[in-house]
Amino acid sequence: MLSLSQLVCLIIEFYKMKKIVLFSMLIGGLINIHSQAGKIVFSENMIQLDGELNESIWNDLIPEDGFLNYIPNNGDLASNKTEVKLFHNGKNLYISAVYYDTTSDVQIGSLKRDDIGNSGGNSDSFAIIIDTYNQQQSGYFFIVNMGGALIDALVSRSGDGFRVSTSWNTAWNARTSVKGNLKIFEVEIPLKALGYKADNPNWGLMFHTRNIKLNEWTTSTPIDRNFSQFDLRLSKPFEVENLSENKSSRFAVTPSITMNNLENVTNNTKETNIKPSVDVQYNVNSSLKLDVTINPDFSQIDVDRQVTNLSRFSVFFPERRNFFLENSDLFTNLGVSGVNPFYSRRIGAESDISFGVKLSGNIAKKTRLGMLNVATKEKDGNSAQNYGALVVQQQLSDAFTATGFIINRQETDGFSFLDDYNRVGGLNLNYQSKNNKWSGLANIAQSFTSNVSGDNNFYNLGVWYNTINVSGYAGIRKVEKNYITDVGFVPRLYNYDAISESIIREGYTQASGRFTLTKFYKDSKIVDNYRYFNLSNNIYWDDQGEVLQSRSVLNNNLTFKNQSSIYGWIIHEYVNLKYAFDPLNNGNAIMVDQYNYMDTGLGYSSADNKKFQYGGDVGFGSYYSGHRNQFSVNAQYRLMPSARLQLRYERNGIDLKALGSDTFHLARFTGEIFFSNRLNWTTYVQYNTQFDNFNINSRLQWEYNPLSYIYLVISDNYNQDISRKNWGVAFKLNYRFDF
Repeated sequence: MLSLSQLVCLIIEFYKMKKIVLFSMLIGGLINIHSQAGKIVFSENMIQLDGELNESIWNDLIPEDGFLNYIPNNGDLASNKTEVKLFHNGKNLYISAVYYDTTSDVQIGSLKRDDIGNSGGNSDSFAIIIDTYNQQQSGYFFIVNMGGALIDALVSRSGDGFRVSTSWNTAWNARTSVKGNLKIFEVEIPLKALGYKADNPNWGLMFHTRNIKLNEWTTSTPIDRNFSQFDLRLSKPFEVENLSENKSSRFAVTPSITMNNLENVTNNTKETNIKPSVDVQYNVNSSLKLDVTINPDFSQIDVDRQVTNLSRFSVFFPERRNFFLENSDLFTNLGVSGVNPFYSRRIGAESDISFGVKLSGNIAKKTRLGMLNVATKEKDGNSAQNYGALVVQQQLSDAFTATGFIINRQETDGFSFLDDYNRVGGLNLNYQSKNNKWSGLANIAQSFTSNVSGDNNFYNLGVWYNTINVSGYAGIRKVEKNYITDVGFVPRLYNYDAISESIIREGYTQASGRFTLTKFYKDSKIVDNYRYFNLSNNIYWDDQGEVLQSRSVLNNNLTFKNQSSIYGWIIHEYVNLKYAFDPLNNGNAIMVDQYNYMDTGLGYSSADNKKFQYGGDVGFGSYYSGHRNQFSVNAQYRLMPSARLQLRYERNGIDLKALGSDTFHLARFTGEIFFSNRLNWTTYVQYNTQFDNFNINSRLQWEYNPLSYIYLVISDNYNQDISRKNWGVAFKLNYRFDF
């Protein structure tokens, strides 16, 4: 029988347990509420975009909060609160964010539009990711920093993750302000800028805040560090209230005029021309867009960054022309890295484009369509060509997505098609597990080329595994020798023989593998994470089963809390060289033989939230029959809000003994001066002794109206002895009309 004191103790324990159960139920309820779909309410309110949030509607909306740390201390509740509110009025989507900082100070890395690394990542900023179909295939990325610089980009599926293209632009706006320690962002995005289906009001959204002063990144949804901050699989579903077809401004027309003056000093020729062009965008509906470009000019785009290429194959450079970038993931994800049937930079590379037409977007909730047709002119012996692409992507289930495509290149004579063509057709199947740990990709494709038959297939199978501490990849692909992709990028298919000065097309099979182990240190005040094991290997065989090359890389990386890092690597390379190779370009080629060589190195990168940022690496080892030593250093200084200066220097010393030796120098200076977030002056100076080139490119850019620009571009090219080869100046004016 219980005593009175024992009975009292039991009652007290029961009461405690009851409180614990009630508390657990409360927490569980809060977690469940947080995981439920959000809502974008409809309101006919109008907003005066000023960054002040004075309108009463902002007080009536329920905030999205509870942001979590992404960097550092991943998964912890953010120490500085962020509140996001949003609504739409049928014409525009309005989003406000209030970041509760601990200081009134503001730090920005750049005022340049679309500079995602500096205006976005290296600035106090706010980011929005929108997946209007909630299919986790593609979406929109908007960032505004506290200086008012805007970044708009497209997010698209790539392998086991996602990638971002900042060359896409649309008309939107944002304002910011500081009230005490509060950092306030007010954003207006026209619904016409977003592709969506009115009968699908379920969108996926994510929000980020970046406090560069603390080197802190926070996110509105839980995102492990093994995923990128823009991984659409981790977005939160939102229901859009009263979503309807957007009827306003279906037409956007942008006429432009370009005046070019070019002088070739080497050939003593001069050329001056005036080139009109026009771009038209028509919203067939809110999810399907038609783009037309006539006589386009791309003289205003950024110059490519020069590189030192010590391999035997071509280097990939990204597309920068806006016409090719809307819904670009439909066209650029048709293959795998190094074997892609569509590489839009091939179009117009050797002759001017007459016109281009593109239809892209969703034709059904789970079906995306991409159609492209571009015609180029005859120029300097290069025949006129017509380029076409048809892509259909179908989401089969939550786990599987299939993509079918046809790419065509055909010579033309006026309106007639001639019998010189190259066509590629294929089918891709993507897999994504429900827990996001496993993903897979299978590809099969075939090319058809005039006067070529047989051995024209491509096969690929790849599997990824990804968790916060362990990740890996295994894949195999086969490229047959006649898998010709005139509009694609398959560099390893083409082997240059330095003795016969000819190109030999040779098929190959490639097996790849990677295994990575990473440890994160939440409780440490010094170390953020340590990637202590990262081993990868690529092996290539020819069609007879003989090993052509095997490359093994072992590296590790130690990242500190301030995001500075130390890294090192060891590389072993086996090359069964079948064709002579002249990396020094001195006429003394490395002869056909088998070569084993190794390379090792160490590097450091400083924290990216300081005015002065620096880094560099050093490497040394063998190289074919000789030796190679490499050194690089880079530095950046920010004089914000006025300027940003960046310098990079790379030195490669190669000694091939009896075949000769040489040192390749690559230097690049970038200077940016900001008069405002709409007016800037950018200068690139590049010096590359491998390709005997010294180049200066200087561009003044003024966005005097949304997506309406004035450009003044000066380009000056010299050889490495600073003797001028050619120079030019271009003036471009365009204006965007919305009808």
